[in-house]
Amino acid sequence: MEKPSVSAHAVPVALARCEGYDRRSLDQLVGEVLDAARIAQECSLKVGTKVLVKPNLLMSKSLACTSPGVVAAACRWLRDHGAQMAVADSPGFGRARSVARAIGLESALRPLGLDVRELDSPVPVTLPLPPGSRSAHSGKGGTRFHVARAVHECDFILSLPRVKAHGQMLLTLAVKNCFGCVSGLHKAVAHAREGRDPAYFADCLAALWAVLPPVAALADGGVAMHVTGPSGGKPFVLHLMGASASAVALDEALYAVFGLAPEAVPLGAALVRRKAQGSAASGTEVTFPLLRPENFDARGFELPRELSHTSFHPARFVQSCLRRVIAAVKK
Repeated sequence: MEKPSVSAHAVPVALARCEGYDRRSLDQLVGEVLDAARIAQECSLKVGTKVLVKPNLLMSKSLACTSPGVVAAACRWLRDHGAQMAVADSPGFGRARSVARAIGLESALRPLGLDVRELDSPVPVTLPLPPGSRSAHSGKGGTRFHVARAVHECDFILSLPRVKAHGQMLLTLAVKNCFGCVSGLHKAVAHAREGRDPAYFADCLAALWAVLPPVAALADGGVAMHVTGPSGGKPFVLHLMGASASAVALDEALYAVFGLAPEAVPLGAALVRRKAQGSAASGTEVTFPLLRPENFDARGFELPRELSHTSFHPARFVQSCLRRVIAAVKK
C-alpha cells in the first residue's frame, strides 16, 4: 500500500540561508521556511492535530544530532498553530532523554513545557517491499520492523534531520531519519539483519517510509557533517535550512545541492524504484518558493569515497545493547 499524498498539486520545497543558531534568527528562519513550504496547508494542520516531532538524537554528541534550537523553533511554530506535539526518538546509542540532556535539547524545550520521549511500545509492521527485493533475510511472514506505538497514533511526522554524510548510506536526511521510529533494540537488530545487503536495506527503509503516517520535514543544514558519518564526521558550514511537506521531495532537493541524482544515493535509488510520492520518478511537480539548490555552495563537502557494510559489527551491536540496558537501569 502506497502512502497517501498530502496534496494533489505541486509540492513546495522551501530552501533558505541559515546564518546562525541564535533563537531570534532561528525562530524567524524556521517560521519562514515552514510557511513557504505550506506545511500547515499541505498537512492539514489545525488545533489539536497530533504531530510527532522526530529529531535525530543518534548519540550524546552535538554534531551527530539535530540542533536543539532548530527543534525548539519548530515546536514553537507548531504550538502557534495549535498542534499537540510529542518530541521523541529512539537513539542508536543510549536513551532519548539522556541524549537530549547531554546536547542541550532538554533545556531548550523546557520553556515550552515539553520533554523528550522514548519511541517505545513497539508494534510489528510488515514492510511493503517491492517485488524482487526480498532476500534470504526475509522470513515466511515477510520482513518486519517494530515501529513505536506513538508513531501510529500521530496525524503526521515532522522529521528534523541534521544534514550529514553517512559512511553506509552516503547521506542521511529526512527519510533516513525515520528509521528512528523503529523502537530500541529492534532497530539494532534490524540494522544487523537487513543491513547485510545494502540495496535490500535501502528498500526496507523506503518501505518503512511508505507505512508511516505522512512525513513532512525540516532539515538542519546550517552546519552539516561531512567526510563520514553519521557520528564521526567533521562540521561543514552549509548555511542551509530546508522544509517541505514531503520528506522525499526535500531529500531530492538536498541531493541536488550536492550535485547528486537520487539514483546515486542508496535510499534515493530505492525510493525511485518504488516511484515514491514526492519523488521526480513519481511525476511529482516541485516548486521552490525561496531559494533553489544551485543557490547553495557545497564545494568542499566531502562524501565517503567508499560505502561500508550496512550491518552493525557484532561488537557494536553488543555495545548498543549494553548502553540501553545501563541507561534503563539508571532511569
